[in-house]
Amino acid sequence: MVKILLILCVFLCVQDEPTLSWNESYKLTWADFKGAANNKVSAVAITASGISFGFSVRETDAEVVSFSTEVFSHFYPEQSWYKSNLADNHVLGHEQLHFDITELHVRKFRQRISLLKVSNHIKNELRQLNKTINKELTAMQDKYDAETNYSRNFENQAKWKSYIANELNKLSKYKSVE
Repeated sequence: MVKILLILCVFLCVQDEPTLSWNESYKLTWADFKGAANNKVSAVAITASGISFGFSVRETDAEVVSFSTEVFSHFYPEQSWYKSNLADNHVLGHEQLHFDITELHVRKFRQRISLLKVSNHIKNELRQLNKTINKELTAMQDKYDAETNYSRNFENQAKWKSYIANELNKLSKYKSVE
């Protein structure tokens, strides 16, 4: 008997909510930010992005015989916003880098998945890897904002842009493609 199990975990996403998938040849524009600006906070813009992850496991006689995964980086336009009177191209670049950091973690996720072996523990390993990657993603997003002072530190912003570009390049084998 063959049994197939499918798990889908989507973070920061409501079912049927429009998304933009990360694409190397597309850069965000302010037109992509469709949420209402929150004037009660000091932020000039907010990028809502996240990782969607799904996997299927094929089992025969209670033994896992194979698994497959899907991992994607998404931008959520309706949860992303900006204050048009304060935002500029520099801030947009900062927001794009948040999305790029999400893609970097998708690539790290795919790389780590490629190292996994089929076993009866694969479901737990995949779930744990998903948790770990999302914790790392959150930590890097927070560090990025802290070190760039939310884009106001131009020198550190430039350093982060270069760093993320290099890291994405190192993991280009695992990039998202449309």
